[in-house]
Amino acid sequence: MAKPGEIERKWYVIDATDISLGRLASVVASILRGKNKPTFTPNVDTGDNVIVINASKVKLTGRKATDKIYYRHSQHPGGLKQEIAGDLRENNPERLIEYAVKKMLPTKNTLGHQQFLKLHVYAGAEHDNAAQKPEVLDIKDRI
Repeated sequence: MAKPGEIERKWYVIDATDISLGRLASVVASILRGKNKPTFTPNVDTGDNVIVINASKVKLTGRKATDKIYYRHSQHPGGLKQEIAGDLRENNPERLIEYAVKKMLPTKNTLGHQQFLKLHVYAGAEHDNAAQKPEVLDIKDRI
């Protein structure tokens, strides 16, 4: 059983160029939860930090670019908002990956929120986390 004080966290960089959105999200969520470590404990945040670059080049298979719709509601009458996945990839690609990863984490508790905060998504190839000395993680062999 892992204890919160004795967990070592690493930083990983993942390039999302030409990788399917769902496959990318499942690998990222697994790393954020810590399932790739032998010390995985379901009730402790044992995951690592993940930086996803080139989010604007992620691949949407099939007709998802035109048919997949993300909904949100403002809790006011008539407050239903919707975004098409293809438009979201063009306008705000970071949010597209964040939506996919967030739905694969535990959503109804604070543990999922802690794990989600370790995700850093950038639309281009540049990122602001060079000081943490992240390791490049090639996930093409995991998919």
